[in-house]
Amino acid sequence: MMTFKSTFLLCFAIKMLVYNCLPIATTVALSLSSETDKLALLALKEKLTNGVPDALPSWNESLHFCEWQGVTCGRRHMRVSALRLTNQTLGGILGPSLGNLTFLRELNLTNINLHGEIPKQIGRLKRLQLLNLKNNKLQGEIPIELSNCTNIKVINLLQNQLTGRVPTWFESMKKLTRLFLGTNNLVGTIPSSLKNLSSLQRLSLTENHLEGRIPYSLGRLSSLILLYLASNDLSGTGSFGSVYKGSLLHFERPIVVKVLNLQTRGAAKSFMAECKALGKMKHRNLLKILTCCSSIDYNGEDFKAIVFDFMPNGSLENLLHDIEGSENHNLNFTQRVDIALDVAHALDYLHNGTDQVLVHCDVKPSNVLLDDDIVAHLGDFGLARLILGATGHSSKDQVNSSTIKGTIGYLPPEYGAGGPVSPEGDIYSYGILLLEMLTGKKPTNNMFYENLSLHKFCKMKISEDILDIVDSCLLIPFAEDQTRVVENNTKQCLMMFAEIGVACSEEFPSQRMLIKDVIVKLLAIKQKLSC
Repeated sequence: MMTFKSTFLLCFAIKMLVYNCLPIATTVALSLSSETDKLALLALKEKLTNGVPDALPSWNESLHFCEWQGVTCGRRHMRVSALRLTNQTLGGILGPSLGNLTFLRELNLTNINLHGEIPKQIGRLKRLQLLNLKNNKLQGEIPIELSNCTNIKVINLLQNQLTGRVPTWFESMKKLTRLFLGTNNLVGTIPSSLKNLSSLQRLSLTENHLEGRIPYSLGRLSSLILLYLASNDLSGTGSFGSVYKGSLLHFERPIVVKVLNLQTRGAAKSFMAECKALGKMKHRNLLKILTCCSSIDYNGEDFKAIVFDFMPNGSLENLLHDIEGSENHNLNFTQRVDIALDVAHALDYLHNGTDQVLVHCDVKPSNVLLDDDIVAHLGDFGLARLILGATGHSSKDQVNSSTIKGTIGYLPPEYGAGGPVSPEGDIYSYGILLLEMLTGKKPTNNMFYENLSLHKFCKMKISEDILDIVDSCLLIPFAEDQTRVVENNTKQCLMMFAEIGVACSEEFPSQRMLIKDVIVKLLAIKQKLSC
């Protein structure tokens, strides 16, 4: 039987044994881990250089791998934390052994003539914070395994030959601040899921084959500083340039910068028209120009841009038609009446509030922008024309509409025949806008053809079947008790709204309603709705 003394001595001996062996075990573990990194680098070299013996000469047994060219190790564990090989003609591929460098935080292989695909094993690099594979010849799709790298902050895949779509799973990378995918062969649309990258500061998708609309939700990225989307087939770019969200030093609110593409015919003229039209005009319902810029860019080329206030709720078109990324607000009827009033006040000011009449020439939902309070601001005056005020007209001062492009569906019929630009032309476009707000249908909808237009469709239905043509969103609040509520006060207001839209969009200019009469009737609707 063991005595207390012998038991104590045995325990002491075991503790000393463990204490003395721990450093040995730790050293062995570190050595094995380091050997893993060394073998991974050697295998990586074989793939990167296509086995060329003279490539990366420092990568040999005479030096510790932490001293090899481009390799940085952490001081504590002596594991590879960064691999930087740039501006060389290695000409190989990125091998799967990359995934064994599990302590890697930075991978920079810029301009080394890489080809092949990005290996799926990259998803094992859970500590990775920076990935830069810029200016190579990488092909294939961006591997979904990259989504496992949740600590990543910078992804730069510019100037490669990558294919497929912009991945929706980027949204899981909450720490991502910079995402550069420009100059590749990416297709499809810009995913609205990018709106979840709350830390994103810079996004480049230039020079791909992207199409469709720019998701409005990108404007919700509060940290976004730079957005590059040029050289794609995106409808969010204007006819004369591209629009970017940004910020100015010492300016509290976000801004929008419209950069003119001066290679486009008429862009310079559009710039002058917009600056001249809005430079001196101030009205609550006009989009405010903060400044205009006409200068030379870093390439020595002409540069022209216009800076506006940012409108957080986007365009009326986004909200009416639930465009991807718009986060549709399902505008109720009262809100639509308020928006119609805002636009009417803007037109009244343009047509009657200054010494000269300013004709907008492109009134449509995409040019009606909404602020935080859903107050409407009429914008995009690139086609605007100044004519003499109401007190005088002469043939010399008339502007021929044959030079006005406008937008199909909203362009008044007299412009198509080459008639003069006039305020009545804006009233026509405004009437179509009202009918679109009422029905939720664009004037170019497939249901309309040569003998049936949006105007005729609404005119036929005003008196008896108004509820059959209104946007279904307007009827949702009344679904439970449609007869009692809708068929009384609200139905009358819907009919009055339709009558205004129809009266404004009559074929002949002389038959169209005056904008001041429009305002009176809209105010009557608003008062009736509040009862």
